[in-house]
Amino acid sequence: MPSSATRDDVQRLLKEGAQLVDVLPEAEYRDEHIAGAVSIPLKKLDRQTTAHLDRNLPVIVYCYDLF
Repeated sequence: MPSSATRDDVQRLLKEGAQLVDVLPEAEYRDEHIAGAVSIPLKKLDRQTTAHLDRNLPVIVYCYDLF
């Protein structure tokens, strides 16, 4: 179930084993991303590209865009 999270929430979830997914385009992911994040560009986000994620653990999806 999607929900918003504070920085503290994200830090706690990551310590508990949550998975971090960066949905920016691949080139932007290569330029800079949060350590430990996997790249699944938003335009490619589907059942196949997320199949490797553990469905028993929380998934944190993030995108950083100045615009």
